[in-house]
Amino acid sequence: MDHLNRPAQWAMIAVGVIVTVAAMDALEAIAAPVVLALVTGVVLSPLSYFWERHGLPSSIGALIGLVGTLVITAGLVLIFQPVVSQLIDQAPKVWADMQQAIDVVQGLVRGIEEARGEVEKAVAAEPNVANLVAAPKDAPSDDGLPLPSVSDALLLAPAILSRIVIFAGVLFFFLLTRRDLYEWMAKNLPGGNAARSAETLREAERLVSRYFLTVTLINAGLGFITAAMLHLYGMPGAVSLGVVAFLLNFILYLGPAIFFCALLFAGVGTFDGVMVLLPALTFLGLNATEGQIVTPTLVGRHMQLNPLLVFLALVFGIWLWGPLGGIVAIPLALWLLVIGGVLPLRAKTDPEPLGET
Repeated sequence: MDHLNRPAQWAMIAVGVIVTVAAMDALEAIAAPVVLALVTGVVLSPLSYFWERHGLPSSIGALIGLVGTLVITAGLVLIFQPVVSQLIDQAPKVWADMQQAIDVVQGLVRGIEEARGEVEKAVAAEPNVANLVAAPKDAPSDDGLPLPSVSDALLLAPAILSRIVIFAGVLFFFLLTRRDLYEWMAKNLPGGNAARSAETLREAERLVSRYFLTVTLINAGLGFITAAMLHLYGMPGAVSLGVVAFLLNFILYLGPAIFFCALLFAGVGTFDGVMVLLPALTFLGLNATEGQIVTPTLVGRHMQLNPLLVFLALVFGIWLWGPLGGIVAIPLALWLLVIGGVLPLRAKTDPEPLGET
């Protein structure tokens, strides 16, 4: 019967994973802001240690961290607003330029079909192909998707507000009781070695925080250089676009791809000729330099994750919770790998008991 125990255990694990994922998907309105708040709290842990070393009460430190996070988030939302408005204003020109390009391609295709028909001495060009090519020109124009109305925004407001409240509450109480929570986890994690478990939790927090803060500085540099280059090209809203590049670069692979497409869209709406492609190609070069040289150098080899694992974590996070899942996927995966012992712990030079304040 022993040979049946291992398959049964794996089957139970698989069922548990499926049930957990289904629950996380069903409880997205609660689980997503909770996980985001926990990840944010881990990232802010150096700030918490700073307040503690200077004798500031935990409640005041937690409040400062919460207020600072909400203020920064509100500022980023305000920066996004003019970028979205700019893209909407440029949409008619972009659509007209794209339609002209489509007409040119259609004319080339029709010319090729007619030339082939003459060479082959056909009675006429292939009617089905000609009709398929010409059909989009005669098709009724699409005015585009309707923009959300004020009533739609009012209906979404309670759901958005509830998530903000959940995020704020979990972040505040996590920052306030982080040490007590780690002590409880260290005592209840399997293995029976509370001191080792406590060290592992601290190391996971340290690695996630250092990784996220380092990547934040790298993305800030990328956003600054992107904004400077776009300003030199004469792109309207270059500063706002630099902030967007900074934010989207947190979503590995997908974020830069989205911003590249947005720059193509903005380039068509702003410039003519070769300049249409120059902003997007410039960002592509900057992003390649950041991804292949800057990040591996500053983050360090011991903190780098397998690219396949990063991609799968990103795909899973986006599939589960959308863009929010893409943001928390990599820090959460890094935390789990440290807890699971996949990433090595550093040698502790400054042990600090969890119970100290």
